[in-house]
Amino acid sequence: MYIEQMITSFIASAAFGMIFNAPKKALIQCGFAGMVGWLLYIWLQDIGFLRLTATVLASYCVTMISLIFAKIYRTPIIVFSVSGIIPLVPGGLAYDAMRNAVENQYDQAVQSGAEAFMMSGAIALGLLLSEVTNQVIRKIRTPRI
Repeated sequence: MYIEQMITSFIASAAFGMIFNAPKKALIQCGFAGMVGWLLYIWLQDIGFLRLTATVLASYCVTMISLIFAKIYRTPIIVFSVSGIIPLVPGGLAYDAMRNAVENQYDQAVQSGAEAFMMSGAIALGLLLSEVTNQVIRKIRTPRI
């Protein structure tokens, strides 16, 4: 099961990078960031973490990996982080919310929509926490004059 998830998440992230004109030299790293984030997400769920917690931790991990790649390959971090986050985006939940709303199943639509909204917020929180971590590390490494 993990092998299939690994391959498909890698392809999805790398393909998204291609669609949004990421540099060709960065596509492997884009795919790797997305693959690691997705594998962490499904593994955390398998061991009992809530979806939201798994999403926060996975997006945090994707952004930290993106930061490392950005420094190594001297490429803007957004190239790696946006492509890497793609597998975590709750597109299926948003689709279900809209489908239920069109079918007049408003209770299910609101439930799916709220969950998609919370998952999106969890992604944003993971991105924010990684940026705070990065700033703290920079501040510790920078000598005070």
